Amino acid sequence: MNSEEQKMTEQYSDEELIKKWPGFENKYLTVNNVVLHYVEGGTGKPLICLPGWPQTWYSFHNIAPALAQQYRVIVIDIRGMGTSGKPKSGYDKKTMAKDIYELTQQLGLEKIHLLGHDIGGMVAMSMAFNYPECIGKMVIMDGAHPSEGMLQMPLVPPLGTFNKKMTGNAQYVWWMGFNQVKELPEKLLEGRFQHLLDWLFAYVMIDETKMPAFDREIYASVYNNPENIRASNAWYQTFTQDIEDGKTYQPLTMPVLGIGSDVSYNYMKMGLPYVAKNCEVVGLLDSGHYMNEEKPEKIIEIVSSFLIV
Repeated sequence: MNSEEQKMTEQYSDEELIKKWPGFENKYLTVNNVVLHYVEGGTGKPLICLPGWPQTWYSFHNIAPALAQQYRVIVIDIRGMGTSGKPKSGYDKKTMAKDIYELTQQLGLEKIHLLGHDIGGMVAMSMAFNYPECIGKMVIMDGAHPSEGMLQMPLVPPLGTFNKKMTGNAQYVWWMGFNQVKELPEKLLEGRFQHLLDWLFAYVMIDETKMPAFDREIYASVYNNPENIRASNAWYQTFTQDIEDGKTYQPLTMPVLGIGSDVSYNYMKMGLPYVAKNCEVVGLLDSGHYMNEEKPEKIIEIVSSFLIV
């Protein structure tokens, strides 16, 4: 790597990116035999945020600093993400939930609010199922614990449904299957993840221009690495175990807020009340899946109103 390439890479490092979040710091903890990277800022009741695929802690850059005015915000790179550890196993959501639980215990946090997006929402729900006494309130954004409904996803899209934009009435999430394949995705995507990112953001966002080039370059710099592709795909490869674990859980009783985008609201509205007794689901129908980027002001407003009551 020449000096110019090294300079380009360094601008996407945690050390450089955290400078864009006033009052936040990078930190690391070893929990459940894995090192987790997280960023922390603000004071008040703890609010833990868990990102999804294919992003990192930086995906909360539009909302975390604002929420840190009221809360002690902790955004975690979950197992396999960013600069957190990438062991060969442990990507079932129950184990990943234990990662987060042990981090809260090491930090001395008896009760937290929890917010998860996408895969992070799955981990958040698993933590709530397994450690309900630790959760005050929980927010789930376009992500719910894996269930048997996943097994009904089509391999081939029905005629006329696979278009340039995904909608709530026409979902073809082919990457759910692609990410099940071991070893091949790393070979195909190493150094080329930008192509997948650009296609994905165009497909699942209403306004993909809200995902700026700089953000895309951050995520590409992470997921271009074959080890990061391998680890993040492992989140998907454990869905069948997650589904079996989910069959043993009792419905949640803490207050739960689901925020569904244009592509997920109908599914969340139908599914979340089955697993959460004290549940509200709101639709952000003018946003696609990456709501933190498309509608950050609305997310801040909705989350703040829910947590403050």
